Amino acid sequence: MAEKQLRDEHPRPQFMRNDWVCLNGEWEFEFDDEGIGSQENWSSGDKALERRIQVPFAPQSKLSGIEDPDFHDTVWYRRELELPDSFKGKRVLLHFGAVDYEARVWVNGILVAWHEGGHTPFHADITEALRDEGSNTLVVKAVDYSRDVTLPRGKQYWLSDSASIFYTRTTGIWQTVWMEAVPQVYLEKVKMTPDIDRKELQLRLYMKGLSTAGEAQARGGDYRVKVEVTFGGTAVAEDVYRVTEPMESRSIRIHDFNDHGLGGWWSPEKPQLYDVTFTLLQGSTPVDVVHSYFGMRKISIEDGKLCLNNRPYFLKLVLDQGYDPEGNLTPKSDEAIRRDVELTKAMGFNGARKHQKLEDPRYLYWCDKLGLLVWGEAANAYEYSEEYVRRFTNEWMETLERDYNHPCIMAWVPLNESWGVPNIQVDRLQQQHALAMYHLTKSLDPTRPVVSNDGWEMVKTDLFNIHDYEWRREVLTERYSTPEKAVSAMPANRRLAVEGFPYEGQPIIVTEFGGIAYKKSEWEGWGYSGAANDEDFADRLRAVIHPLLQSDTVQGYCYTQLTDVEQEINGLLTYDRTPKLPIEVIRAINEGK
Repeated sequence: MAEKQLRDEHPRPQFMRNDWVCLNGEWEFEFDDEGIGSQENWSSGDKALERRIQVPFAPQSKLSGIEDPDFHDTVWYRRELELPDSFKGKRVLLHFGAVDYEARVWVNGILVAWHEGGHTPFHADITEALRDEGSNTLVVKAVDYSRDVTLPRGKQYWLSDSASIFYTRTTGIWQTVWMEAVPQVYLEKVKMTPDIDRKELQLRLYMKGLSTAGEAQARGGDYRVKVEVTFGGTAVAEDVYRVTEPMESRSIRIHDFNDHGLGGWWSPEKPQLYDVTFTLLQGSTPVDVVHSYFGMRKISIEDGKLCLNNRPYFLKLVLDQGYDPEGNLTPKSDEAIRRDVELTKAMGFNGARKHQKLEDPRYLYWCDKLGLLVWGEAANAYEYSEEYVRRFTNEWMETLERDYNHPCIMAWVPLNESWGVPNIQVDRLQQQHALAMYHLTKSLDPTRPVVSNDGWEMVKTDLFNIHDYEWRREVLTERYSTPEKAVSAMPANRRLAVEGFPYEGQPIIVTEFGGIAYKKSEWEGWGYSGAANDEDFADRLRAVIHPLLQSDTVQGYCYTQLTDVEQEINGLLTYDRTPKLPIEVIRAINEGK
């Protein structure tokens, strides 16, 4: 089978081994609208599928080579697996970045993985399913539930055609598929927590294949982990830990610019990253090597002020839907991902709110490297049910685990605008769900602020976030002149807080505003207000941005939005990423000019 790899960069830059193989490219593919695949045992891998698809692009997208937006909720994939010689004698892990929504995976007819959740990664150890000789066959069955409004889906529409704020659906594989080889005992994951006050990096090491110290001895000697930290190629820290349990917690001292002129704290203005190598030693022999990086930075709230690295920090975010005109939810290339980050920064923003989507890890990598704060947000359901709670809770926990180590992630937003909890104002079950998500998040990550329900109808929350599409300068100036006026307003005719959860002095941030429609391409669409020409567009931008910049009440904002998307023409950029105004003009407006 001829392969055309459009996305062959390493999909997980923060946890890389050298021995890996990208499986993107051409796969066999078939729709299964009649549900015959299971009846005819397609999972065995014996049946060749008739269509061809370019993975990791979903069949609804142009880049998949299929571009069929109709409802096809069950799809099948098939391809042959060829293992390089370097994989021999090692365990083989098969990784999926994301499959929407439910996936079953077979290797040589053996079920190796089942996963539920359309935005989070999963993997399987397929070693025992592989043949000693000859080829291996990989089969994937993906099942979507396109019309189920209790499914965590984000902006994917449950009706036939995109409309309003909803876009084209995604079904099946939409992030990179890949394999890596590991030893019998290997480093499964590392949780890295920077502490700039103590100048330490706290580490939690998770080992796989090691259950007890006795087993370590039985496998041929003591295991140790060597940690080497460098900045710009210069060593700044090193230590070796003896491993006696599957999970080990340690800390390592990090020298900063006050010590040796090396490194320092991470920020959008100065995104300094440390490289770190974890080497698992069996006795004195290296058996597993993982390359990673981290940033030393701190997000906190001090005396009602949102702080970055112990200093008050004003947020200038842009809402980013993360859609591509040819790849839909999947960016067309790593260069395109980087370009989005560069354009965001060039326009004067210091952060992005990835909206209703868990973005490709490559995006977070470029935000880490180039310096852009990111609002970590979930893909929400639209209606509430007990099954929704189960599904969403599991997927949210996987989200936190995947992205915890990224210095660019500055806050967590499990719920937005009462999606999934539409009756939260009066329904105690839905209130308790929002509270549960807040406290669950805090229990897994106490280092970042958590927003219970972004925009309005908040319960317990660390940041008081308001969505306000008012476009008149004088109204915005008055509304945000004092905290009392800001928190008592009802911009969307919604109460900002649920009864019993009053404003308690949290930082006030306007996390959606603007949304000015301006047609600069062939796309037809809508926005929250309209501009007639370049001059009018610039004036309207000033009218909504400057009152927030000048307010003593507001500590940040998030402009809607980065790009046009399908029927929405309220982007600062067109859907193909062409700026609607000169970049320097938008930047100047963000600077209060």
